[in-house]
Amino acid sequence: MRLLLFGITAFHILILIILFVATLDKSWWVFAEDETVNLWYDCLLDNNTNVWLCSTVSTNEWFHAVQALMVLAVLFSSFSFMLFMCQLYLMERGGLFYATGVLQIVASLAVFSGAVIYASHVTEFHPDRDKTGYFGHCFVLAWVAFPLSMVSGIMYIHLRKRE
Repeated sequence: MRLLLFGITAFHILILIILFVATLDKSWWVFAEDETVNLWYDCLLDNNTNVWLCSTVSTNEWFHAVQALMVLAVLFSSFSFMLFMCQLYLMERGGLFYATGVLQIVASLAVFSGAVIYASHVTEFHPDRDKTGYFGHCFVLAWVAFPLSMVSGIMYIHLRKRE
């Protein structure tokens, strides 16, 4: 039983790390010439000084929705983890982790919604660019976090506390 709890805890921490990196790192969209765009800044690598020059991102409402959904996903997953730890030590024997599972599934749906909105409106976020680009590793991590957190939420719903 301890190995199962350790595995579930490590799995949840892995999901949290993926969500933090996807939300905070600097490559949701990558342009061909050392320029990246994340959820917070548009950064260009200056080759002469080897320094990143960053400016604020799009003021598009859809972009703000993606930002909000990714932050909510991190918050819901963090609250889910804290609730799991509280329930692990305070819940009576035989209880189910419904609240933890529901919070984790809501986090999963927030990541899914944010990634879908970003994918469908990415051309609107960078309208003044004539350069072509591609999705960066943070966008991919968001899509990886979606099924992992969904599976985690389903596992929590079926998990029963034992002695």
